[in-house]
Amino acid sequence: MRVAADVSAWLEKNHDTVIGWRRHLHAHPELSNQEVATTQFISDVLTEHGLSPVPFPGTGLYVDLGPAEGDRLAFRADIDALGVSELTGLEFASGTPGVSHACGHDVHTTVMLALACALSEVELSHGIRIIFQPAEEVMGSGAVDVIEWGGLTNVAAIYALHVEPRLRVGQVGVRAGAITSAADILNIEVTGPGGHTSRPQMTADVVYALGSLITQLPALLSRRVDPRTGTVIVFGNVEAGIAANAIPERGLVRGTVRTADIGTWRSLEALISELVEQVVAPTGCGFNLRYERGVPPVLNDDVATALIVDAGRAIDPHGVVSAQQSSGGEDFSWYLEHVPGAMVRLGAWSGKGRKQDLHQGDLNVDERSIGVGVRLFASLVDKYFAAVAGEGGGLYTGS
Repeated sequence: MRVAADVSAWLEKNHDTVIGWRRHLHAHPELSNQEVATTQFISDVLTEHGLSPVPFPGTGLYVDLGPAEGDRLAFRADIDALGVSELTGLEFASGTPGVSHACGHDVHTTVMLALACALSEVELSHGIRIIFQPAEEVMGSGAVDVIEWGGLTNVAAIYALHVEPRLRVGQVGVRAGAITSAADILNIEVTGPGGHTSRPQMTADVVYALGSLITQLPALLSRRVDPRTGTVIVFGNVEAGIAANAIPERGLVRGTVRTADIGTWRSLEALISELVEQVVAPTGCGFNLRYERGVPPVLNDDVATALIVDAGRAIDPHGVVSAQQSSGGEDFSWYLEHVPGAMVRLGAWSGKGRKQDLHQGDLNVDERSIGVGVRLFASLVDKYFAAVAGEGGGLYTGS
């Protein structure tokens, strides 16, 4: 536990500085792929601590620590904010109208920034890479860009965390297998010749077809997919017509489809296309389905999860709890398509008042969670290095 002890001592000494980093990031949020000032701030802090950050072609960067040879243990932080107005009233609340860190990415970034700076003062036996990834909140996915830019080159395993305002500070939620869901977007345009509501038999009723899709498509899907996969369609937007007595020529329904099963996710587009055609056909309407692939589920590796459990129990024997599987999407999943790893839930509820939720303007993360996250990953570094040494060079086949 040498690394964990050194990092803990560094964190105690630099506590106020670290909190200051978080408050600066929180007050200056930037949307996906616009994180220019955020990237510069991270780069400046790392450089001040003697490190050499490597910028990505767009926004974001990574930094390597320890020996240059051999595979690396990687950590990832997402640095973008959301288009949500902040309602917390904090002294360091967002100064950017309509934009805030309502998903806690400022905390994720601060944890990794502190971890990097602390590790810069520790003699490491193996290499570490810390990735500060842009654009997690958009369908384009910054993780895909990072992988394309070589962010996973020579990486053997990767870890990340996400704040969880429904867990008490000090608790770490873990789960082997799927901890999030795949999340895709459906856009279904329905078309017809239009007509008068007094003569529906003389046209094709677009509104009726939309209603059929909204009610029948989720029901049919539930009969074609194993219910244990947690697959669900929910519609959030429907548009059609402007008059009560006119059948419109077009309408649109939009929603999401989510699943916790990777095999199901890979087959969903073809299945949903088939079902949409079957639902719309009896109405006489035409349709155009635009299926936007989002992210696969985050599938935590068994070995990686076991290591993070050991790391968490080393800093608090009672702090590790079972995490529920979430229906939310997370682009950390793309990294796990290439290398093993795990994401954990970082408790962020103070223990007082109501439990808040992510993507809400009043989200107020307890800053004590930052220290928990840093110590957790420092403990993981110890556990990982010890395991690698014990396995004669690698935990995973081929490493």
